[in-house]
Amino acid sequence: MTAPATDTRIPRRAMFNIATLFGVSSTIQIVLLMRLNDEPLYPADWLQISILNLAYWYVPALLAPFIMRLAVRYQLGHTSWWQQLAVHGAGAICYSIVHTGSMIALRTLLTSTFGTPAGLGAERPFWVRAGGEYIRQFDWQLMTYLFLVGLAHALAYRRESERRALEAAKLETRLVEAQLQSLQRQLHPHFLFNTLNTIAGLIRTNVNAADTMLDQLGDLLRMALHTSSQQEVALTRELDALRKYLDIEQTRFGPRLRVSMQIDPEALDALVPNLLLQPLVENAVRHGIAPFSRAGSIAVDATRDGDRLTLHVRDSGYGVPPDRLAALNSGVGLSNTRARLEHLYPGAHTFAFANVEDGFRVTVILPYRQAAAELDPVEVGVA
Repeated sequence: MTAPATDTRIPRRAMFNIATLFGVSSTIQIVLLMRLNDEPLYPADWLQISILNLAYWYVPALLAPFIMRLAVRYQLGHTSWWQQLAVHGAGAICYSIVHTGSMIALRTLLTSTFGTPAGLGAERPFWVRAGGEYIRQFDWQLMTYLFLVGLAHALAYRRESERRALEAAKLETRLVEAQLQSLQRQLHPHFLFNTLNTIAGLIRTNVNAADTMLDQLGDLLRMALHTSSQQEVALTRELDALRKYLDIEQTRFGPRLRVSMQIDPEALDALVPNLLLQPLVENAVRHGIAPFSRAGSIAVDATRDGDRLTLHVRDSGYGVPPDRLAALNSGVGLSNTRARLEHLYPGAHTFAFANVEDGFRVTVILPYRQAAAELDPVEVGVA
């Protein structure tokens, strides 16, 4: 079984720059040793020694792509140990033969052209020279071969790790989007059920009001469907949807429900979670308006302060007991809204509840981000 193909290529220029650096370093070392040993060094010797040392490193640079491709093809963990031993044993021997043969051929060519350079020994019989050179260099060539194999594995594992990290990030993004969509969709049946319940009750007592509410529900559902795939919308759109919802509630409660909106014009183009305000206002209506026979009010405020957007939803009820308030601020209640805020703005938002002098208030603070300019503005004011 072979490993999947993985890109382990190193740029050719980088490979040959490294080989050149090693070749120059080896040349300098030999020249320094010759001077320390008081060996004669002629101009022609400089040329031959430089060529030989550069070639010594250029050969593995040329062969590196083939060795590294072989290493990835028979990658550790994807093939058995005996296959590894057979492949890389044969590969190391072939590499050492090619390297030694190349160096002997080049040395022979240089010797026939320039003569034997100082410090490289007298000419000996070819087979003696070839065998001695092979044996003397084999351990270093084996180390070079194994280094290239290890480098190939390191690059393969790194790129595989990067690929998996990218796939994990994409999967996490898709998971978060799916969770947000699931939470978002849960909102639609909730207010739909409540509205249909109200319409069913009105049919028995006020057919005209029931008919009006059906029209209003149709408008609201069309708007909800239009933005159902969007996690965030401009505050103008969110307020438009909220007013559709409040139209339904005002049909239900009549003069018992008063609504006011104080919206900072600079906040109108801010991005907010789709259907963020509707469950907050619905909660305010349920607890601050519905239980009482007297008239009550709902106030929605939005202000921009630099890079923060602050939203308030306030009702004229009597608030909640201290223990219930502490539970709300510790994470109990409105779980869908809380979960969506945490998904969209982890650690960068505020979702708080407070009893105030004129009732109960919910505060949401979000990072200010501007929506696309093509969205149509919506008229807001006092209902």
